[in-house]
This record gives sequence, C-alpha cells and structure tokens, in this order.
Amino acid sequence: MTTATTAKNGSGPVLDWAAGHGPVTGALSATTGAFAVATTGAATAMPPGWAVAVGAAGALGHTVVGLRVRNAGRTLATRAASWLVGAGWTTWAMTHGPLTWAALGSLATIGVGIGAAARSAALYEEAREEEALAAEQRQIAQELSAERRAIAEEWAERIQRICHITVRVLGVEKWETGAGYSLDLEPEGGITYDRIAQHSVALSADAKLPHGCTATATPGIHQGRTILDVTTVNVLQEDCPYPSEYGPLSVLTGLPWGVRTNGELVSAYLREQCALVVGPTGSGKTNMVHTILAGFARAEDVLTWVIDLNAGSAGLPWVLPALNGELEREDGKPVRPGIDWLAGTHDEALKMLDAALAIGLHRKKAYQDLLAKANTDLLPVSARIPQILLVIDEGAEILVSTDRQMKELAKKILEVIRMLRAMGIRTVLTALGATGSVLGNLMIRREGKVRVALTGGETEGMDLGKMFPGRRGLRVEQAPYKGAGFMGTPESPAALFKAWRILPNQIREITAATSDRHPRLDEVSAKAAGPAYASRWDAERTAWMRDHTPDDNHADSVAPGAGLNLSALNRPANSSVSAEDAMLARFRAEIDAQFATAPDPHTPTGDTPPASGGLNLSALRGEAEQDSPAQRAALAVLLTAGTEGTGASAIARALADEYGTTRQTVVGWLKTWVKNGTAVRVGEGTKARYVHRDHAPEQPPQD
Repeated sequence: MTTATTAKNGSGPVLDWAAGHGPVTGALSATTGAFAVATTGAATAMPPGWAVAVGAAGALGHTVVGLRVRNAGRTLATRAASWLVGAGWTTWAMTHGPLTWAALGSLATIGVGIGAAARSAALYEEAREEEALAAEQRQIAQELSAERRAIAEEWAERIQRICHITVRVLGVEKWETGAGYSLDLEPEGGITYDRIAQHSVALSADAKLPHGCTATATPGIHQGRTILDVTTVNVLQEDCPYPSEYGPLSVLTGLPWGVRTNGELVSAYLREQCALVVGPTGSGKTNMVHTILAGFARAEDVLTWVIDLNAGSAGLPWVLPALNGELEREDGKPVRPGIDWLAGTHDEALKMLDAALAIGLHRKKAYQDLLAKANTDLLPVSARIPQILLVIDEGAEILVSTDRQMKELAKKILEVIRMLRAMGIRTVLTALGATGSVLGNLMIRREGKVRVALTGGETEGMDLGKMFPGRRGLRVEQAPYKGAGFMGTPESPAALFKAWRILPNQIREITAATSDRHPRLDEVSAKAAGPAYASRWDAERTAWMRDHTPDDNHADSVAPGAGLNLSALNRPANSSVSAEDAMLARFRAEIDAQFATAPDPHTPTGDTPPASGGLNLSALRGEAEQDSPAQRAALAVLLTAGTEGTGASAIARALADEYGTTRQTVVGWLKTWVKNGTAVRVGEGTKARYVHRDHAPEQPPQD
C-alpha cells in the first residue's frame, strides 16, 4: 500500500522514508541501532572490537563530509562524538550484556544526549547560514548603494549644469531588463517635470547615451516629483517578436500593443477611448495594425470590424484562411475568421457603419434596465454583450477627403465616434502622417486619446508636437527604426516604444487558437444590425475577396466608355510609389468614378465622337513634362474646378499638407500656364480667377 493510499484510508501515520533525520529521529535511530547490534553480537559471540572499528569509521566519514560542505567545528565534533559514544556503549553491552537495567538506562541517557547535541548543532548551523546570507546581502547592497550614489550625483550635477535646475535624487532603480534605470527626482523651487523634459536631447547627448537611447522626464508620484527614465541599451533597433502565448485578454483590463524601452508592456484601454495610429510608408504601420487585430482577437469581450478600402488588405489575412477551410481545430469544428466583419468596398463600408449606428442607438433603448441595475451610464461590456472595435485603415484620410463618397463615409464615422462611446463602440483610425489636416478635426483630437506615431526615421509629415500636445522632448530621430516610435495614452504619457513584430504564420495560429474565444453579437444588437450583418459572410458578399482578376480601372484593361481613365498620369509598373503618387492615384480614381469619358481629340479614331462628352482631360497629355508631382497635382486641381475656376490661394491650400506648396509658387505656375494656353485668367484684381482651357468661356472673335 502506498503512502498516499494509507493517508487516504486513515489507517495510520504517514511516514516519509526519503526524508532526513531530525534530532529526535536521529537519536532514536542511533540508539535502536546500537541496541540491535549489541544484542546480536552478544548472542553470536561477536568480537567487541568490531563495534569500535565501525564507530571510528563512521566518525571519520562524517568528519570528511562535514569538512567538504564547510560545517562548523561544533557540528563536526557533535557528529563524531555521537558515533564514538554509540560504538563505546555497544562494545560494553556486548561484553556485559545489553539486557540489564544498567545497559538500558545508559543507552536511553546516551540517546537523549545525542538528540540534544544534534538539535544544538542544527540551530547553530542555521544561524551561521543566515548570518552568511545576510553578510552577502549587505555586501551586495553596499556595492549597489555606492553605484546608485554615483549615478545620483552624476545626474544631479548634469541637470544643474544643463537645465539650471537643482534637484534632489530620492532613489535610483535599475530595470530588470538591464536596459537602463530610473531616477526619482524632487526639483526645488516648484519646478515641474516638463522643464526637465524639454532638455531631453541635451541631457542624452551630455550623458553620451547610444543612438536610440534617451533620458525622458515624466510626472512623478505628485506634481513636485519627476521620474527620469534613462535608457542605456538600444532596444528599438532589433525586432521584438510577438509573444507566442495567446492567452485571453479583455478590453476592460487593457490590450498590450508593444513594449517600452524598459521592457514594460504598454497597453491601450479602449473601453471609452478611440485610437489614432499614424506612420508613413515603411514605418511598420501595417504590422502595427496586425498587432492590434491580434490583441482584439485574443479578447473575450471584443468583436472586431475592419474597413480597408485598399482591397481589404488589412483584414484578408485574418479572414481568408478560415473562409477557405485552410485552418483546423483540435476538436474538428470549423475555424471562425479572426475578425467579425471586413469591408473592402465603399458599399460594404456603408453597410457596416449603418449597422454600427443602428446597434448603438438600439442598445441605448434596449439596455436601460441593465444600466439602471448596474447603476452606471456605461454599458457593462462582457462576452455576453461585447464591445465593437472598428478599425479603419487610413480612416483619418477619409475624414479629411473632399470626395463625395468619402464625405459620406466620414460623416458616419464621426457619428460613431461622437454618439456611441457609452454603448461600447469605439474606433481605431490609421493615417500616413501626423499632419495638420489629419489632426485638425476636433473629434479626433478629443476622442482619440490613445495615440501611436511610428516614425521609421521619417521627418516629413510627422509633427509630434501636434500628435502629443504638451509633451516635450520627443524627436523623430530618437526612433529611426521600423516598428519604433512613440505611444501615449491617458494612463501612460507619450514615450518611446517598440511595436511587436507579428509574422503571417502567427496570424494563422492566433486565428485558430482564438476561434472559440470570439463572442457572439448579443441578440439585441444582432436584430438592430439586421440582414446586412447576418449575411456578411455570404458568398456574393465575399466574392471580392477571392476575385483575382485585374482591376477594371487598370490602364491595360479599360474598355471604351467605361469611365474616365487618367492613364496619362500612370507610372511604369516597376517604379516606386511615393506619397505624392499615391495621392494622385486616389485623385484619378475619384475623377474616374464621377465623370463620363470624353475622347481625346489628339487620338485618331474612326468613330464619331458622342454628342455630349463630359470632362475632357486631354490637356493632361503633357503632364509628364511638368516639373514635379506637386505641379501635376496643381494642374489637376485647376481642372476639377470646372467653369467656376479657382485661385492661387485655394490651390496652395489644397497642396499644402502633401507638398508644402506656397502661394507664391502656385502664382508662378499659373502665369506660365496662362502664357502657354493651358489656363485662362478671368477677371481682374481680387476677383481674378484661373480656369482650365477645357472649361474656359469662348472668347468673342476679334474685329
């Protein structure tokens, strides 16, 4: 019968035969062993000298072992004496008989003595060991204290010299990652942390920190204290792999998006806040979007909706493997897509936004009893009533677009942001840059308090002062690596961070691992969303995801009469696409969608031109001869102004965010175009405007 079985049945005490002897069991074992040897030796006429030899060997062996483990002399003497005394009694008992009262009484006395001596030696060894550990800790603390004092004195002198501020260093804490340390400062004279923060670059340079390392000042425990984080190891340069553990998360406890330079996780709390993520091409913004979607997929109380009008590319890796049956679960059940709804077209995006608005407005009425019971004005989000997080790739650009269709989307996006916070519907918008046009919308600035700026070393269009107002000392040069940048939340001030690098195979793994974790839309919300939501994965609604045919607007596949195609502005397929080219491409697509085709009068054709043409952009044949993309864009703005025309100021404003074009530059272009006949000047003085020649009024014949 095993020990566990014996304990379970309660048949007797549980004995651990593998455990070592204590003072009592050790003395008992020694005395019973000596009595057994003496009794057996007396009965068999064993030579008494054997007992003495065995005792001497035992004493010698324990002494050698004790010296090896560095036992105290008191312990060595106690153990050796126990062996020798036991051997002496055994020899005497074998000679005079072990069953006499004198023999038994002396053996009991020896046992008590051995137990007391063993207990005393054990206590002495414990005290000796504790003292050794304490001495070691004191030595380490003394060394650390000396190092901390040196760091404190160095930085107090540096801050006094550079910032002209006297500080008292209250503590120095080294980070567990070994990448730096933090100083708890108390500036004198009521000076706050921002006075030190504005000298961050100078302090970092004076400390000769490696590239990518900074000295960043943040608020302390109260307004009179400052925390100075000093990074000594560049952790931004290398990729930071996405964690391989895909455990459950919650929107209520924060969703991690990356790590700070000190190794701490930085999380986004999106129950009430919206988020804005900006990053130019090549900064790692797409990877950041996938990292965000991964956190949403792992959350047990989040449903993710994605709008990406760029062919749905941000959401396809989370959808197609599941829809195509490429993923399998261990229980054999089908794998659900990693996101709950994907819109890659304008019409699908409208359906999604209409559904979101309908859900939010209906929740306000249907859950009044629940809100009253919970005594709150915020809908209690859970797996039963999930939060809807709407990720809109390049959504900030949609909000500032002048296109009619985009304006329709922008209006609904702003309604979602403005009206549905309490009902658990929030947005995550992305943008190509932190420009005035993106951050000029009050709704984005007010609601999007979770902000990320992936710089990638790009300085154009990255105004960190507008992105993180009131936060000084942030410079693009501090994060010149892909996936590195700045992240700020209401809970964590803007500072350097590194976004996790998530690989395509991890997206598939997360999709499969979290399939049974995604909540279902609550019945109240599902009814409000209607058929548009229920049929979101129907074959005809998802056919575009599997359609690999070329785009109808491609220059090589445009049929006559299919709509206006600005093929003259196309670049070779193998040329690199810049931000200016991307803007022109969007402009061409918008023009193609709004205007009918007009034949190019310079193109020979045998067909009779239609009686009513539409917009004729034949003047852009010579677009390639223009000096710059900005000049080509200005000519396109002039063309779209139609018969009303436009002025130099309006054109400059339209190009300012993308190209930084000034009014004086545009005036020079307009004068040149008037001279070569591309444009016509109408009116004089302050009422003068310029009209493209295709829209210019016919001039009366001269006499």
